[in-house]
Amino acid sequence: MPESTPVLEFRGVNIHYGPVHVLKDVDIQIMAGEMVCLLGGNASGKTTTLKTALGMVQPSSGDVVIDGEVMTGSTTAEIVSKGVTMVPENRRLFKRMTVKENLEIGAYLRTDRDNLEGELEAIYDMFPRVKERLQQKAGTLSGGEQQMVAVGRALMAKPKVLLMDEPSMGLAPVLVQQNFDIIEQINEAGVTVFVVEQNANMALSIADRGYVLQTGRIVLDDTAEDLLANEDLRKAYLGEVE
Repeated sequence: MPESTPVLEFRGVNIHYGPVHVLKDVDIQIMAGEMVCLLGGNASGKTTTLKTALGMVQPSSGDVVIDGEVMTGSTTAEIVSKGVTMVPENRRLFKRMTVKENLEIGAYLRTDRDNLEGELEAIYDMFPRVKERLQQKAGTLSGGEQQMVAVGRALMAKPKVLLMDEPSMGLAPVLVQQNFDIIEQINEAGVTVFVVEQNANMALSIADRGYVLQTGRIVLDDTAEDLLANEDLRKAYLGEVE
């Protein structure tokens, strides 16, 4: 893959839910190794963008491209096999299964299963609390512990691109900071991260670049540093008032 080829790209993507035009000519480019955040208010189309990247929603026009290959019309399983996986909003663990079973499910589409135990150990190193609770039912964990398991499960797929939907949602402030530290650590280990987040300050503090989505359109696209300094963005999303 040439350096100039995005690992994940949206080319003029439009999404309709029946008569409702949810995404409007969305262009996004994410290069290998980047951490990119997608910001926007409620009902702006952020979660739909992630679902489209994962093949859960299909464009009415435009293309989703992974490593230069057009994947529009592909199933979620086909896209996951290309190295894209997601930590969904509210974690979505299998609550009646154990923590270890949830982690192992993350590797279900992999053909190279030689070093799964070693990779599980790496996740235990990252999340010691998870190791302590391997035989516990996932539904009995706290919100913070469930988030750790959800991230670990996604990492078991050995993703090139990790999609994260509202990772701070429902977490206590101290866990939000811890969570973003872990996301940063994952990115520094070489995983490209595309994170949808309402906590714009936190997301931009660790991202390379950001996009701002407003009623289905990309209205801003800049480095994280410049977005943090953008006065209009600060008023709209960062809690600043005149």
